[in-house]
Amino acid sequence: MTTFALVGAGVGLGFAAARRFGAAGHTVALISRDAEKLDGLTAHLSRDDIQARGFTADVLDTESLTTALYVAAEALGPIEILQYSPVPRADFMKPVLDTGADDLDAPLAFSVKGPATAVNAVLPGMRELGRGTLLFVNGSSAVRPNPNVAGTSVAFAAESAYAAMLHDALAPENIHAAQLIIPGAIRPDAEHSSPDVLAQRLYDIHQERDGFRHYSEPLPD
Repeated sequence: MTTFALVGAGVGLGFAAARRFGAAGHTVALISRDAEKLDGLTAHLSRDDIQARGFTADVLDTESLTTALYVAAEALGPIEILQYSPVPRADFMKPVLDTGADDLDAPLAFSVKGPATAVNAVLPGMRELGRGTLLFVNGSSAVRPNPNVAGTSVAFAAESAYAAMLHDALAPENIHAAQLIIPGAIRPDAEHSSPDVLAQRLYDIHQERDGFRHYSEPLPD
């Protein structure tokens, strides 16, 4: 049995993705800063007969994130699928003219150093398995910069570049890197962007391994 590791576990898309991959037979490693939230999520998953454990880590703390992923693989089995989808902090989203150089440090650490740390932690195990999937989830500012959320726009664009390079570099090793862009808000009643619909989309991306960038729905004009 292999593991689905979710960096940025939460009650919306994260939980839905964990349930979808768990239903497919994967053990589930949930990673978040909030231990109490992790306990609640793992309890809900266990009621669906999904084997899950929570591991506390902060994506801005590379050592804690690396340790969490190593411990998860030891406890649950090799990580075959990594999903990186933590929700950016509100203070990343200042207008561009109010964004100084120092204001970019945390967003870039969150969206570039965090993913790089996670990928480097799971890549040896994927290579040993001979397969793997790296899923990156971003909002529309990753492909269409929004001057009202400058920190996230800059950081998501950098994360996109990193993920795209991984897609090309790892394809010969049967490790698929892909990005899902979600243009609008994630809402339970959304036709294309409800948590369950998005979770199924992520599972399909993992299964079909077709191309790098995917959209939950077209970008609005």
